[in-house]
Formats: sequence, structure tokens, C-alpha cells
Amino acid sequence: MKIEVEIDGGSGFCFGVVTAIGSAERELKSTDTLYCLGDIVHNSLEVERLEAMGLRTIDHEEFARLRNQKVLLRAHGEPPSTYETARRNQITIVDATCPVVLQLQKKIHRCYVESRDKGTQIVIYGKKGHAEVNGLVGQTDGQAIVVESVADADKLDFTRPIALFSQTTKSLDGFRHVVETIRSRIAEGTEFQYFDTICRQVANRLPNIQKFASTHDFVYFVAGKKSSNGKMLFEECRKANPNSRFISDAKEIHDPLPEGVRKVGVCGATSTPKWLMEEVAARVQELNAGRN
Repeated sequence: MKIEVEIDGGSGFCFGVVTAIGSAERELKSTDTLYCLGDIVHNSLEVERLEAMGLRTIDHEEFARLRNQKVLLRAHGEPPSTYETARRNQITIVDATCPVVLQLQKKIHRCYVESRDKGTQIVIYGKKGHAEVNGLVGQTDGQAIVVESVADADKLDFTRPIALFSQTTKSLDGFRHVVETIRSRIAEGTEFQYFDTICRQVANRLPNIQKFASTHDFVYFVAGKKSSNGKMLFEECRKANPNSRFISDAKEIHDPLPEGVRKVGVCGATSTPKWLMEEVAARVQELNAGRN
């Protein structure tokens, strides 16, 4: 019986990343150079593909030195200061901020403006320093408090009102744990509001990938090493199937699969291109072609 290799139809780019990459490809058809503020996606091979077309990745320091250029803002979003720099330096912005992130930015800004007179603490459940989180904190003049887990709860003043939001790509379970922790510690009579702002297209990947992983003998999980979404999804994948391996490139596969493995799954993160998963599947088939 030959090896059967299946690519997870639910894996791959989320619509926010698809939109950003589509924007880059459209712009690059009419210009030799397009700047992108930060990696357009946390996948080095996809970044290299677009850089070969003329995309140039820059950081915020390089961005501040640019004049009269065109710059793409990726799906993660940016704080207001980035747009101010663009106006000052005559930079044309190609805004590919994910609509879900954009809506969340507006919601946080509105909550901050309407509640600051009450001393409300704006709290964001997310990864400190992550591009999306930096953009969210920027909506509060830098005043928002970022908590990465329940262990960070001591940063909060439980005698003052709290409004909790979440980075769009965090896990629902993690968010619920933070909600329960704050609820159990908030002073009696003190206002606590929380808003589930997790993107369902991303959140639904968890049960889907668990189910996919559990129905295969061996799983290759494909993602960039810098992808926080990839790390989180891989952990869930490995819980569902201990025979799961994290790789970033088909070239990392050198050996045939162990005897007894017949059904192989290939899946990935929201930042993993379909073409890369297809390369991995082809590599698995090539290395195991002699199986009967």
C-alpha cells in the first residue's frame, strides 16, 4: 500500500494575508520597487518570492528616513504615528491592514477616548512587541496594558475599571482564562468589560487542525520560524498527534517515513503559502516512492 499524502484544505493564508499579498503583487506590476514596513508575512520563503519581484522590506527607522516613496502596510496594522510619519515625509501608503484588525483598532480607540475620564485601564491580551499589538497600543496613546497570560495579571489595578480586548490571533481558551482571572480579582462594584475580538477564521483553525492531525499517521506542520500563529497551531497539532514535525521548508525533509506510516498530513499556519505545502507533499511522495 502506497503512502497517501493529504494537504489540509483549511490551512494556509487567512484572508487578511491574501489581501496584503494581492496588494503587493498588483503594485509590483506597475513599479520596480515597493517598500513594505516589516515582513509582509511571517514566512521567509514567501517574503523571498515577493522580494524577487521588487518588494523591499524595511523597519520603522528606515521608514522614517524615506521621502516621496510608496510603502505597503501589511495586514497586522500600524499605530497612528506611522500615518503621521507618512504624511510628514510625503509617503504614499498602500494600506493592506486586515479589516478585522482595523475594526479592532477603531473599537479600542473609541473605548479609550470615551472612558479615560473614568480612569479605565485598557488591557490587551496579546504578545508584547507583536506588530498587531503595537498598532493596538498606539490607539491609546501608548497607555494600554499588554498581558500575555494570567501571570501578567499583577500589572493591573483591580480597584479601577478595566476594559479587556484581545489580539485577533490569540487562542479563545487563553482569552477565557484571562477573563476569569480578572473577574475573580476585580474589586466589588468596579466595572469590568471584556470584548472577544479574536478572529474566528483564525480561531476555527484550532479544532480543524486537531481533527486533521488526529486522522493521520504522521503530520508535517509547515510554518515560518517567526510565526507566533504557527507556534500556537503546531502545539495543538502535536497534542492531537505526537507524530507531528515542524518544518519551514521541504528541503528539511531528508529521510523516508518510518515503516507502518501510510497516511501523511501536511498542514500549516495562517502565514503558510499553499505552494509551500504542495512542495512538502511532493517531497514526501518523492522520498517514499518505493513503497508498495
